[in-house]
Amino acid sequence: MVVEPEHAAVNGRKRSPRPPRSHREVADELRSRIRSGQLRAGERMPTQARLADEFGVERGAVRQALRILQSEHLLVDVSKGSPATVAEPPERVLTGPEAVPQPTTVALGARVTAAFRAPHVEIDALCLTSISLTLAMGEPLRQIHAGRMKPARVDVRVLLPSSDIDLAFPAPVDARTDSRLQRNWLANRNAQGQVLRHNLLALRSSHGVDVRVTFRALPFTPPVKLYLLNGVEALFAYYTLARREEEIDHEQLQLYDVQGTRSTLFPFAQGAGLRDTTFVEQSHLWFNALWETISSELVLSG
Repeated sequence: MVVEPEHAAVNGRKRSPRPPRSHREVADELRSRIRSGQLRAGERMPTQARLADEFGVERGAVRQALRILQSEHLLVDVSKGSPATVAEPPERVLTGPEAVPQPTTVALGARVTAAFRAPHVEIDALCLTSISLTLAMGEPLRQIHAGRMKPARVDVRVLLPSSDIDLAFPAPVDARTDSRLQRNWLANRNAQGQVLRHNLLALRSSHGVDVRVTFRALPFTPPVKLYLLNGVEALFAYYTLARREEEIDHEQLQLYDVQGTRSTLFPFAQGAGLRDTTFVEQSHLWFNALWETISSELVLSG
């Protein structure tokens, strides 16, 4: 089941009391409304004063959120004056030979949604955890439940690091082995994978879609992430390490880690030129080789 977010003020409904949000949370909520079609291309956004009142934040936080969405090509004409305008949907921007790299949070959901318009959906993913893919499935699942699309078959294959290896990252800054980091990552890997599998397999009973979701384990920590869509698109990103702090077992730990949801995805499309076509083809060969040789069965538990 896909849970729709509250859109209180924009829908004209009375909003529920809630604690103040950060500018990133405001950006996340507005991004979701744009992706879902509640805020459509060419439509004016609510005024900054109205958004500030809805989210219980200062106008400065609203302006920061709008600038984030402008940098992601979701809004245009962001200023202190008139309301911003919703840009063309990302799925129209991230196609063709002039496609530009975009953050995973922007690009992946739009491309996965477009992929679900095919009768037979095929998605292969290689990543550290499946959180980005799980989030990206939200919009196509909403559209299926709303009756706006219905693929006949969905095949998803996911390669994730094995629980039996020592991860290269996340890793403690002081270089000491800390099993808590491994346990925390493993819990996230399993939880996200289970949610992804559950949401997709539910389409069998709810809409009669033939769904197959398969996970396999890699004997190494992938330094990149790769998504292959319907045999014609490849989205590629580097995992870039950064130092950050996280509370694990009531202790603040300094660690080197990646934020995969913010990784910049480079798009390649078959038929968009020799370079793109070759990259897509070679990416499929590489993925299949890993899948059929050194990967092993992955059980999402423990």
